[in-house]
Amino acid sequence: MQLGTGLFTGQRRPDDDRSMTEIYDELVELGRAADDAGLDSAWVSEHHFADDGYLSATLPTLGALATATDAIEIGSCVLLAPLYDSIRVAEDAATVSLLADGRLTTGLSIGYREREFDGFGVPKAERVDRTVEAVEVLRGAWSDGPLGFDPAFHPADATYDVTPKPDEAPPIVLGGGAKPAVRRAARLGDGWVAPSSLSLSGLKKRADDIRAVREDEGLDGDFTIYVLQHGFVGDSNDEAWAAMKDGYLYIQRKYAEWFGGEPIDELPADRVEELKEQAIFGTPEDVLEGLEPYRDAVGDDVHVILRTYHPGIGQDRMIECVERLGDEVVPAL
Repeated sequence: MQLGTGLFTGQRRPDDDRSMTEIYDELVELGRAADDAGLDSAWVSEHHFADDGYLSATLPTLGALATATDAIEIGSCVLLAPLYDSIRVAEDAATVSLLADGRLTTGLSIGYREREFDGFGVPKAERVDRTVEAVEVLRGAWSDGPLGFDPAFHPADATYDVTPKPDEAPPIVLGGGAKPAVRRAARLGDGWVAPSSLSLSGLKKRADDIRAVREDEGLDGDFTIYVLQHGFVGDSNDEAWAAMKDGYLYIQRKYAEWFGGEPIDELPADRVEELKEQAIFGTPEDVLEGLEPYRDAVGDDVHVILRTYHPGIGQDRMIECVERLGDEVVPAL
C-alpha cells in the first residue's frame, strides 16, 4: 500500500483573514513537508469561479511543487480536461514533468459543474468526447515525432511536433465513480481515482470490473488504483476530529452547494455523522486500522490519497499531521 496526501485546494474560508499569497505559500510548504516525511504522493485539485478561491491552475501549482520537492509523486486530482486546449495541457504537463524529473502523474476528469462549462464556453454534452480526445492528444504529443492525428475539438495539424517532450510520458489516470467512467479509465488510462464517497463494497466491485475489462481486452502495463479519503492524525480520536472538523465540513458544504445549486449555511446533523463515519482519523494506530480495509478491497498495490489538507485549520497543525503519517503510519504499511 502507498500513501499520499492532499488535496491542496487553496480555499480561503470566510473566517480566514490571510492573503491568497499566504495560502499558496502554505500549499508549497505542505508539499515540501510531505516530501520530507517520506509520503508517496501529493496532489492538487481544481475548480473554477469559486467564491473561496478554490485552486484553478493545477499545472502552475504543480510546477511550484516540482521545484520544492525531490522524491514525491505529484499529481492533479483532477484536471478538468474538457475545459482546456489539450495541446497546451500536453506542453504544460511535459514541462512540469521535466521540472519534477519524471514525478508527475496527470489526473483527468470530465467535470460536472454547469458554471464551469458555461464560463469556458464549452458544451457540457461534449465533456466525455473531449476527455477521450484529450487522452489521445497527450499520448500523441508526448511520443516521439509529430502528433499523428487531427483533434476535433481543438484543431491542430497532425504533422506538428509538440514540444517539449517529457523524458518519459507521465501516467494518465482518470477519475469518476460511475460505471462508464470506471471502464473508461480501465481502457484509456494508467490508473483510476476512486471518489471518497464510494463504499468499500462499491470500491471492490469497481476494482474487480477494471481488472476484468483489462484482461478481456488484453491491456497490459501498470495500472494503479488510487483511493481518496479524508483523514487526520492526532493524539486521540477526539483530538484528531476536533482538528480536522471545521475544514473538512467546510469542504463538504461547498461540494454540496455545487451539486445542489443552492447555498447551504450548515450541513444537517445526520450528514455530519455520515461524513465523520467515512473519514479515517485518530491516533496513528487508528489510521492504520482505517486504511487496512482498502488493502482488503483493492489489493496490496492500492494507493490511498488521504486528504489531510483541510482549509483554515492551520499550517503547523497540518504539517504535524503529515510528519506523523511519515514517521508513524508509512513504516507500518
